[in-house]
Amino acid sequence: MSDYQKTSVQHLIKEKAGAVGKKVRLEGWVRSNRSQKEFGFIVLNDGSFFESMQIVYDQSLENWQEAAKIRVGSAVTVDGEVVLSPKEAQPIEIKAHKIVLEGDSPEDYPIQPKRHTREFLRKNAHLRARTNLFYAVFKVRSLLAFAIHKFFNEKGFIYVHSPLITSNDGEGAGQMFQVTTLDLERIAKSGEVDYSKDFFGKKVNLTVTGQLEAETFALAFKKVYTFGPTFRAENSNTTRHASEFWMIEPEVAFADLNDNIALIEEMVKYVVGFILENAKEEMEFFDKFVAPGKIAQLEALLKSKANICTHKTAVDILKTSGQKFEVEPEYGQDFATEHEKYLTDVHFKAPVFITDWPKDIKAFYMRLNDDNETVAAVDYLVPGAGELVGGSQREERLDVLLKRMDELKMNKAELDWYIDLRKYGGVKHSGFGMGFERLIMYVTGVENIRDVIPYPRTPKNCEF
Repeated sequence: MSDYQKTSVQHLIKEKAGAVGKKVRLEGWVRSNRSQKEFGFIVLNDGSFFESMQIVYDQSLENWQEAAKIRVGSAVTVDGEVVLSPKEAQPIEIKAHKIVLEGDSPEDYPIQPKRHTREFLRKNAHLRARTNLFYAVFKVRSLLAFAIHKFFNEKGFIYVHSPLITSNDGEGAGQMFQVTTLDLERIAKSGEVDYSKDFFGKKVNLTVTGQLEAETFALAFKKVYTFGPTFRAENSNTTRHASEFWMIEPEVAFADLNDNIALIEEMVKYVVGFILENAKEEMEFFDKFVAPGKIAQLEALLKSKANICTHKTAVDILKTSGQKFEVEPEYGQDFATEHEKYLTDVHFKAPVFITDWPKDIKAFYMRLNDDNETVAAVDYLVPGAGELVGGSQREERLDVLLKRMDELKMNKAELDWYIDLRKYGGVKHSGFGMGFERLIMYVTGVENIRDVIPYPRTPKNCEF
């Protein structure tokens, strides 16, 4: 048995002066190594905490000369004693008794202790979690996922695993990735496609939403949610779009649009509050280096009561604002980012729910309002991010749903199971979808979706 107790940087930093005098063992990676004439200083990060631990070594170390040559990125095991640090910024450090090089790193290791561009780090996505920025991003991503599950669990929701391979287009946009085992080279030569010979016996795709399947479970369990990857073959190279991303999609039976709005606001406030409480060091980093004022913005969200206005009213606000927009706001159109920003940051200065959208720009499953022109849909816009959530009360009336599907020339046979839900104990129900990466961008202030997902999938890019 070793005299040195294996521990973590997080544990020691939390203990602070209470750890002084303890003999400990740390395992981690070298962020920097400065060797001087009589002393050396290694900054060690073990993945347990945003901050690193300083390791002090001197010539009393048996392998002093080898330790002085340990390069950035190397993996090491350190045995030593916790001592008070002379620096105020870090209350404790480790006086090394033994340093073992577990895994060497060459001089051309890409992640050197200097500032790297985001583009450079995207090209080295397999290494970027070793930087402060991406450590913080992916730590917050993990905590946000936990907070979402925790919220729904506490509310009595059932977690449903919706399929990733599907034969339906839940959004009706047609921007889906096809899944096939057919010989594409042969098809290219013949020009003929026989899907009956494909793996599933018909044309199938990667899912764009788990909502439709979630509805089937909501009409049994009452309150359910899905949380998983979705895919869009949308040829869009913006900072807000990716071809693979994660969605949180709850569905609640016996719930109308107002119930939906209340759930959205409660969930967003819950997860934001959870992060402010449980990722303080990471949020302080974002507030200082990425998005100054972010913590104050999130705290303001927690205290705010969101406004509610119809799509028509929102367009009226934009048209009479006197503001010059690049894209003129129109009644039958979706909002551009600049419109969302004006509504949240300038007009309301708070989150806002936009309700009652034109049916022609929304999905077939949204409940038709009495005016026959709008649907019971809602978008949740927040300051600094714009649209965070989109949802609706679902169309539970069989005749109205069938008529809407006919208007859109949809293949009802492919969705006969979905139609069945309106035949067998159908009831009003509501739900929403929130892009997980969009939430992370909002909470952290990181502005590019490629920087909040471990390995981004975008047009012409599928590395790693």
